[in-house]
Amino acid sequence: MKPLRRFAPAPSRQSGVAMLFVLVFTLALTGIAIVSARLALQGEAVARNQLDLQVARQGAEAALRDAEIDLLLPTGNPRTGAPCSRGDERPTQAQVGKFNKTCIKGQCVRDPNERLSVDYRTASATNQAVAEPWWPSEKGGSWGDDPDEKPGSGGSCETFTGGVPLGTFTGTPPIRGVALQPEYLIEYVRRGSSEDDFFRITARGFGYRAGTEVVMQSYFKVPPL
Repeated sequence: MKPLRRFAPAPSRQSGVAMLFVLVFTLALTGIAIVSARLALQGEAVARNQLDLQVARQGAEAALRDAEIDLLLPTGNPRTGAPCSRGDERPTQAQVGKFNKTCIKGQCVRDPNERLSVDYRTASATNQAVAEPWWPSEKGGSWGDDPDEKPGSGGSCETFTGGVPLGTFTGTPPIRGVALQPEYLIEYVRRGSSEDDFFRITARGFGYRAGTEVVMQSYFKVPPL
């Protein structure tokens, strides 16, 4: 009898397909993780911006209400907690002559004929003749953007011009956490007769960042004396 021959199995060849599959799968998971992280960060940024916008909006609404209180102040001593007093500028109905073109103490007035020439395209800081007081300062507006010139930050209660910070004449507590306190301008609008005249209030509020700003307007008629 012939002896049986034993044949050793041929060595298997590694093609590397499994390693390639694992590498592709790992890259896909990494890409999904990166996209998910970016979406999460974007969602957080949108939520943060929305919150900032709501804070600015509420600040502007608070400034509108503060301006209405300001217009209804009686004459006399300042209110509790207010750094400044309107003094003989109130009651408003009898003191509309205190409103002027320079918006001193936040009280503005313009001749009705001048309003025909307003032009946002050509208005600028050096061409204020065609600007509305409530427009941005770079468009000839009269807000007075330097906080150091405002009452409470070194500015004079009697000579400051432009926006009135919240609580300046009313004693309303400041809003915490915002970049800047909301402020308002009051314009006396002549309509021909004193019975038809009214006040336009423009308020702007700020969020946690100074770059987040909301502007609101309302029209207010002071009750007759």
